[in-house]
Amino acid sequence: MNLKQLEVFLAVAETGSFSQGAEATFLTQSTVSLHISSLEKEFGVKLLDRTGKGAFLTEGGKVLRQHAAQIIAATREVTLAMDRFKGIEYTTLSIGGSTIPGDYMIPGVLAELVKRFPSLTVNMIQGDSRQILDRMRSEEIETGIVGSWFDDDDVVLTPVGDDEIRLVVGKGHRWYGRKAVSLAELQKEAFILRESGSGTGKTVAEALAAAGLNMAAIRVKIRLGSNEAIKQAVMHGLGISFISEISIKKELARRELAALGIKGVNLSRHFYLAKRKGRDLSPAARAFVDIVRDVHPMQGPSR
Repeated sequence: MNLKQLEVFLAVAETGSFSQGAEATFLTQSTVSLHISSLEKEFGVKLLDRTGKGAFLTEGGKVLRQHAAQIIAATREVTLAMDRFKGIEYTTLSIGGSTIPGDYMIPGVLAELVKRFPSLTVNMIQGDSRQILDRMRSEEIETGIVGSWFDDDDVVLTPVGDDEIRLVVGKGHRWYGRKAVSLAELQKEAFILRESGSGTGKTVAEALAAAGLNMAAIRVKIRLGSNEAIKQAVMHGLGISFISEISIKKELARRELAALGIKGVNLSRHFYLAKRKGRDLSPAARAFVDIVRDVHPMQGPSR
């Protein structure tokens, strides 16, 4: 059985005539008869009664017509879906974003993407950087932006955009108004930090270690699962924290938080555009990547 045989069968069933079925499918009548006979032989069921008044479906033919119509309709949907996929219309793009890129970078990219392709649907998954890469390896997302580089053989990471991580304190903290503090002073404070796997946390740990301070020396009072929760906790005086500068612009402008430097420590970082190694991106994902490159130019070679 093949699709052409089913199309021929449906044409004869709908017209009630082998000759009209042949015209509808651009075949000779003998070829149409051969296709119908092949189907009857395969199923071991007579499908059409040939009479002087035309071709009429048998009960078995009625069963086949129902299923054949569904099959042909499904194949047409497949063709339409693939055409839409190639044209980035009426398809769904699945991407990922770690907390900071997902909240503050990707929305601007999506605004331009859906402006260009209004029929495109986007599904964005958020999590910490490690979770996003895990989702990428499991084929749940095609591409995305994460806040830290990881040594991962399954993923290609390309620097895109940059960020400064700042030490932040609330209005009531004694450091409010200072420009910088020392490493030794950090060890006396209670910190509010993100969960393990955070790109921000990874960058901070590496920078402090390079300056000679192990994160184990930092007293962690509270761990919270979102950047917004950490900001609120710091503003309420529960502790201090390391927060991405891109995420606290409004709070700094309103003087609800103050940002400090740490003497001898560089807390700058890149964000990374991530894609599966050795895999082609869909047209929609390629369009997303192109807009990311336009809005946040690449900062260096892929790793």
